[in-house]
Amino acid sequence: MIYNKVALIGLGLIASSIFWSAKRGALAGQVTGYARSAATRDTARRIGLCDTICDTAAEAVADADLVILCVPVGAMGAVAAEIAPHLKPGAVISDVGSVKKAVIEAVQPHIPDGVHFIPAHPLAGTEHSGPKSGFAELFDNRWCLLVPVEGSDAAKVAELRAFWEGLGSNVEEMDAEHHDLVLAVTSHTPHLIAYTMVGVADDLRRVTDSEVIKYSAAGFRDFTRIAASDPTMWRDVFMTNKDATLEILGRFTEELFALQRAIRTGDGDLLFDYFTRTRAIRRGIIDAGQDTDAPDFGRVAGRK
Repeated sequence: MIYNKVALIGLGLIASSIFWSAKRGALAGQVTGYARSAATRDTARRIGLCDTICDTAAEAVADADLVILCVPVGAMGAVAAEIAPHLKPGAVISDVGSVKKAVIEAVQPHIPDGVHFIPAHPLAGTEHSGPKSGFAELFDNRWCLLVPVEGSDAAKVAELRAFWEGLGSNVEEMDAEHHDLVLAVTSHTPHLIAYTMVGVADDLRRVTDSEVIKYSAAGFRDFTRIAASDPTMWRDVFMTNKDATLEILGRFTEELFALQRAIRTGDGDLLFDYFTRTRAIRRGIIDAGQDTDAPDFGRVAGRK
């Protein structure tokens, strides 16, 4: 056991997976949970999610050694302000947001003296959301990035690292600005492109809805899987990681124009060389154990 009591604020995919994984690894003596929606709290109670589901965030965080904010990044500041008076001295407050600079700016001003704020971001997820979507294996062999703020207690950081490793994650530390740029490349911009491509298919009336569904090849099907992700979460991501996302979108646009020109002029050599170079990145992801080349990418139905 690493923490006597862990509090999860927000009860979606990540929080529910944290609970089931922590239970699997016996990492916490007690896990409390809170969600703003009464319906979500009722669902969590019905499925046995968390040891105790509380009706207020204050009740959930009372005496907790670790509090994890599992709410959309746009709500982090308000939630931190709400729970701040109820955090016990020596507690660690962390999060799972996919943007770090904006979350730090929103949360840190509310952290009381004697409480340790250590932001984190597990690079794991599915297109599903809600308390019933979590499962214990979500973090296995996935990365969790810790983003300690200036003056973070090294022992508390090591403790949180051990917790995430116990959940199955590989753990690295990174500064907030670099984190946001990396995620703009690996997650945020690809999601925006997926949303755009699905929107294009919806707008292209010469291709009927039935044809889009019936003849979906693997590429478009995977775009729709990504674009099915929680809209509140992704709205907040793009509003809070604006600069890095716009920088990567600019670079993407330049590359796209170059490929358009190659197609227009019949420059097959450029296309072949480009596709060969980018194909190697896929091989690198597989070699790093972050995906599989099994049929259908080795996905388990309803999970990955």
